[in-house]
Amino acid sequence: MSDKILYTESLSGGYTTVPIVEEVNIHVSRGEIVALIGPNGSGKSTLLKTIYGIIKVFNGTVVFDGKNVTKIPPEKKTALGMSYVPQTDNIFPDLTVRENLEMGAYLENDPNKIRESMEIVFNIFPQLKELQNALGGSLSGGQQRMLAVGRALMTRPKLLLLDEPTAGLAPKIAMELLDLLEKIRSETNISILIVEQHAKRALGLSDRGYVLVSGRIVAEGRGEDILSRPDLQKLFLGVTAEAIKRRRAKSRK
Repeated sequence: MSDKILYTESLSGGYTTVPIVEEVNIHVSRGEIVALIGPNGSGKSTLLKTIYGIIKVFNGTVVFDGKNVTKIPPEKKTALGMSYVPQTDNIFPDLTVRENLEMGAYLENDPNKIRESMEIVFNIFPQLKELQNALGGSLSGGQQRMLAVGRALMTRPKLLLLDEPTAGLAPKIAMELLDLLEKIRSETNISILIVEQHAKRALGLSDRGYVLVSGRIVAEGRGEDILSRPDLQKLFLGVTAEAIKRRRAKSRK
C-alpha cells in the first residue's frame, strides 16, 4: 500500500471553461498535515474543491487511498473516507450541536459507532460537549468552526480537507483552533490538507507545505524551509528576511 493517502497529477480545474488551477502536483502522506498557502485569489480554495469534486476537473488525475477518484462525485468521496469542511455555510444553525454531529454520521447505521465518534469529537472539542444542546446558530464563530470540523470527523475520515477554518475569526481564537490540528491527528490518525490564511502558523504546525500562486505550485517543502526563503516571505507573508533578522535581534536585547 502506498504511503500517499492523496496525490494529484497535472490537475487543472475551475469554473465554466476557465481553469483557475493548472498542472497541480501535490501529495499528502498517511498521517501527515500539509498546509496549502499563497496570496489571496491564488486558487487555494478552488484546488480543494477540485480535489473533492465540487467543481469541474479539466485535466489531470486525483488519486485517493489508491483509487482514481477524479470523476467520482463528492458524496461518494465522503463514503470512501474523504471529508471536506467549506469556509462558509458549514453547519445547520437551526439544529443543536448534537443534532449537527448526528447529521455528520449519516453514513453510519450502528448507534454504538455513532456514540464512539461523538465521544472522539467531544474529547477534541470539550466546548461542544458542554454546548451539545445549544442551537448551532447560537454558537460563537470559533465554536461554529469547531462544530463544522467535528461534524466532518463523525464520518471517521481518512483525509480531512479544511478550507480556511480560521477565516473571519479573532487572532487569538484562530490560533487556538489551529493548535487543535495536532490533537485531531493524534486522536484520529487522519491526514489533513489545510488551506489557511495564517501562513506562518499553518506552516509551523504542518509537516510540509505548498505555495500556490496564480493557480500553480511555485514551492513545496518543510515549513521552515519555505519560511526561510526571502522571495516567498515577501510574497505571502509581507515581510523580508532582513525584517525577520531585525526582529530577532531586537527580541534578544
